Amino acid sequence: MMGDSTFSQTSADSIAIRNLPIQQRIDWLIEHARHYAQMYQSPESFIARERYSAKHPTSIIALKCMDGRLNLSVATNTPSGIIQPIRNIGGRFDMGWPHFGEVMTEQVQHMVRHGHQALILINYHYSKGDPQRGCAGWGYNTDVARDHAFRIQRQMEEVFGSAHNTVYPLVYGFETDEDALVLHGRHHRDVLDLSTISAQSLASLPATLSQLYPDMPEEMQEDLLPLVRGNIAHIEETRKSDRTLEIVHHEWMIGVGRGFHWLHMPNLALIIGPHSPELADPLSKAGGIIAANMRDDRIPDDGFLLLSVAPYQEVGVDRARATLKSRFMADFATHIIRSDHAKIADKINIRKAVLSWHTRALELII
Repeated sequence: MMGDSTFSQTSADSIAIRNLPIQQRIDWLIEHARHYAQMYQSPESFIARERYSAKHPTSIIALKCMDGRLNLSVATNTPSGIIQPIRNIGGRFDMGWPHFGEVMTEQVQHMVRHGHQALILINYHYSKGDPQRGCAGWGYNTDVARDHAFRIQRQMEEVFGSAHNTVYPLVYGFETDEDALVLHGRHHRDVLDLSTISAQSLASLPATLSQLYPDMPEEMQEDLLPLVRGNIAHIEETRKSDRTLEIVHHEWMIGVGRGFHWLHMPNLALIIGPHSPELADPLSKAGGIIAANMRDDRIPDDGFLLLSVAPYQEVGVDRARATLKSRFMADFATHIIRSDHAKIADKINIRKAVLSWHTRALELII
């Protein structure tokens, strides 16, 4: 697992990197992706993932906002590659969307065929210190964002069943000032705010989760527990650090597509998954956040990165399709951002890539 020292180093690196000239930031990012793939393919990393999965076999999918402050693996001290993130602006999803519904159903069925239960974490986020540090995708209205998360939960139950023997959709809030999770129980009015858990209460966490989720299979509760404990430890470390720079937007990159697990660093990128039938709005909003970051001197104004990524399973046809998809997404995103944000139109740096699901290797394409 990631330790507290890793979190501190990650935050320090993020702050130092964002102040570099744009070309150096891009060079660092590509090197970071290469290093991640090397680590992912290493025997030690493979064995660690296998050991974690053997001990905690529940598969985990996280639906969340494109906001770069939301990094659930970091916030729960969970090894990279365990939580599968799916992002869209405001955490907006709908099982009726053709692409998203198919991706979710395919992923869950794949997990089930391999004998795993599936925990689907559905996110909304907010700031307890300032509503304007909340979710721009919902106009900083936390109530509306939360209600939408519950709506997705109901849709998941319609598709995968409400008995929750195999698939459990769980709504949680992400408080960005402290990276604290707020878990909503089976009855929505019951919540567990992990920022309020004392060291004396750690021993009673299994019983607390059992009360909060009486319909959750026991094995799944045991696999949720490490995330809960990891977040409590992360919150404690966060309170010891200087969070002044991290609780507001500092992203200098827009990521479009899927396959961004390797970033694993908070407040770096706005990531937009290709799940919604309407991509123009989230892309425009992401461009607005980048423009505001430059205007308010939160990042250098010498440029930002637009990176499109399309993953593939097999070489040949599947990789060729991913190549075309990555090119299309980059061209489409560039058009939207240049049309809607003329002031930063000449500051865009475009990179296109495909990613191998098996090796996690990022390959730049022309």
